[in-house]
Amino acid sequence: MASNPHLSSRLQGFGTTIFAEMSALAVKTGALNLGQGFPDTDGPPEVAEAAIAAIRNGHNQYPPLPGVADLRLAIAEHQQRFWDVRLDPNTEVLVTAGATEAIAATLLALCEAGDEVVVFDPTYDSYAAGIAMAGARIRPVVLTAQANGTFGFDPVQLREAFSPRTRLLLLNTPHNPSGKVFTDEELSLIGELCVEHDVIAVTDEVYEHLVFDGRHRLLSAYPGMAERTVTISSGGKTFSFTGWKVGWATGPADLIAAVRVAKQFLTFVNGAPFQPAIAVGLRLDDSYFSQFRRQLEQKRDLLCSKLGQAGFDVLTPQGTYFATVDIRRLGFSDGIQFCLGLPELAGVVAVPSAVFYQDRKDGAHFVRFCFAKNDAMLTEAGDRLITAFA
Repeated sequence: MASNPHLSSRLQGFGTTIFAEMSALAVKTGALNLGQGFPDTDGPPEVAEAAIAAIRNGHNQYPPLPGVADLRLAIAEHQQRFWDVRLDPNTEVLVTAGATEAIAATLLALCEAGDEVVVFDPTYDSYAAGIAMAGARIRPVVLTAQANGTFGFDPVQLREAFSPRTRLLLLNTPHNPSGKVFTDEELSLIGELCVEHDVIAVTDEVYEHLVFDGRHRLLSAYPGMAERTVTISSGGKTFSFTGWKVGWATGPADLIAAVRVAKQFLTFVNGAPFQPAIAVGLRLDDSYFSQFRRQLEQKRDLLCSKLGQAGFDVLTPQGTYFATVDIRRLGFSDGIQFCLGLPELAGVVAVPSAVFYQDRKDGAHFVRFCFAKNDAMLTEAGDRLITAFA
C-alpha cells in the first residue's frame, strides 16, 4: 500500500484491517461472509438480559478504572474454576476494552524503544501494530503446516529468535488464524526459554473455551512462569457478544499495575453495563461452556467437510472458529488475489492468511474461513464452493 505522509513512521505500512476490507467486499457483492471472525447469532439470553437490567438500573457512567468489582471477582473465580489459578481480584485482575486493548496496553507499558517481541507467525493483525506503536521490533517464528494437518514450529528457530534485546514473548493459544493448540512439549520449551532469557510472556487466550483436539494449557502454569506472565482473554468469543468489547488481563500485581498505567490513557474505562453482564456469563453452569464447544466443533466439521469436497487441502483446526485451507491443490498460489475474486467466483468471502505473516510469501497459499455461523449459511457457502471448484 502507498505510504501516507501524515502517518507516523511507526505505523507506515499499516492500513485498514483486512477484516474491514473483506466485510465491506461481502456487503458490496452480497456474498456470504466467512471472513471476519464474528458469530451471526447472539449469546446466552441471561447475559443479554443482565446488560439490559444494568442499563435500566443506572449502570451507565464511568466504572472504576480496574473494572467493576463483581466482574473482577468473576474473572478470578473463572480462572480458579477452569484453570486452577488463584488471583487477587483487587490487584491481579484488570478489565479492558476487549483483549485487543489489553494486548496494546501491555506492549505499551512493558516495552522500551528498540526492545524485541517474539511472536508466532501468522500473527493476529493487531500484534504487529501494537509492537510498532510501542517502539519495539517484532521477531517472528514461523508456524508451518505439518504432515498430520496441523501447524508446528522449529525449536531451533524459536531459540534463535531470543536475543539480549528480547523483552516479551506474545503467544496466542488456541491460535488465530491457524487453529493450532500449543502442546505441553511446546509450552514447556517456550517457558524454559522465557525463564532462561528473563523474558515476560503475554498470552492471548480468547479462544480458551474452544479447544476441540487436545486441551487448553496456561503458559503461566509452567515452572517459573507464574511471576512473568500476563494472561489475556475476553467475553466476546466465549459468549458471542463480540461488539461489547469486554476483556481482561490477569497476572502478578506488579505487572498488572504497569499495564493499568498504560490502559488508563487509552480508553480509561469502557462498557459499564456490559461488565456486570459478562460477570453473569462467567458464572454460567459448566454445561454452557461444554455445549458451546460442542456446537462449534460440529460447525467446524460441517465446514471442513464441505471445503474438502470442494477440493481444498484442509488443515483441520484444533481450536478457535477458523479453518485454514491450502489453495494450491485447486491451481491457485496467491491467496490475496484468490480472496478478492472469490465473491464473483463462488459468492463467498474469506480472508487471505498472507496478511498475518511478516513475510507474506510464507502464507501466500493459505486462506482462512470462519465457521462461527449458522448451519444453513455454512451449508450454503460450502455448496457454493463445491459448485465453483469441485
